[in-house]
Amino acid sequence: MSVLTEAEFWQLVTAEDKTAEPESVCNALKAKLTDLSDEQLMEFDKQFSLRMRKAYTWDLFGAAFVMAGCNDDYGFSEFLCWLISRGEQVFINALENPDSIADCTPVYHLNEQPYPYLDEYDLIAGMLYEERNDDELPFIPSGLEQPKGKRFKDKAKFLKQTYPNLYAKYWQQPN
Repeated sequence: MSVLTEAEFWQLVTAEDKTAEPESVCNALKAKLTDLSDEQLMEFDKQFSLRMRKAYTWDLFGAAFVMAGCNDDYGFSEFLCWLISRGEQVFINALENPDSIADCTPVYHLNEQPYPYLDEYDLIAGMLYEERNDDELPFIPSGLEQPKGKRFKDKAKFLKQTYPNLYAKYWQQPN
């Protein structure tokens, strides 16, 4: 691999075991990225960042809220990492219709709750680069202070209308 193609990016980033615990998914990506050159790590990081930016929408934030109670930027970032790890077609479908995430099965569960999060999945390439070079990867700003679009309404009746499949599969009334 000289330049990292889009197909190669998706091959690297897509989790093979959809039920694996998050740490194992991250370790698998790190193992795959270890063989890349510094230039390829930079390209991987750039492609990952562009997808994170593309998915930074209120529609997807609402889907994360319905599915797993996600209610902060850090959790949403981890959710987007998980979404990217599900592969290109799932990612594209989610951008077009966030409710399609309900079709993503299986989903790892923690304490009997769906756990669609990957902590620092987006930082692995940068950490590898830094280990090798004692220098950080070039920073790619997201350019966004708020997700794109209109904020979702968090009342149950609106969530059920907007995300009927996710709502039916995952919604749990707060105690």
